Amino acid sequence: MLVRDAMSTVILTIGPAHTLRQAAALMSARRVGAAVVLDPDAGGIGILTERDILNSLGLGQDPDAERTHAHTTDDVVFAAPTWTLEEAARAMTHGGFRHLIVLDHHGPAGIVSVRDIIRCWAPARPLDQSRTPSYSGISPSQALI
Repeated sequence: MLVRDAMSTVILTIGPAHTLRQAAALMSARRVGAAVVLDPDAGGIGILTERDILNSLGLGQDPDAERTHAHTTDDVVFAAPTWTLEEAARAMTHGGFRHLIVLDHHGPAGIVSVRDIIRCWAPARPLDQSRTPSYSGISPSQALI
């Protein structure tokens, strides 16, 4: 299966001047974990992920003051629509990230995520309850061990 078969073609595009709160609200409303950041002044394509926003919040930064340009990954690894899902998964594993912007000859064509790949490799189907482990009776502290 190819990246073009798994990718989302609905791309959230934001600018570098958006605040992190604005970016988070847009990402939440569209139920996506990443946004393509287009900076016409810098002439490049970047990506802002939910992890970037979380890292900023974890540092105590103000999401109403922080701008996306300060948290955008600019050295993006791009995928081609003709890559196999194995190639995309390998690039994600090697780079330590969960999203790839998919580029065609016209620019961003989509985004493929680890979740998209998993959905293709393990399509949703009814659970076989006889093969599903039971976790009843396990306390939260035991589950963390």
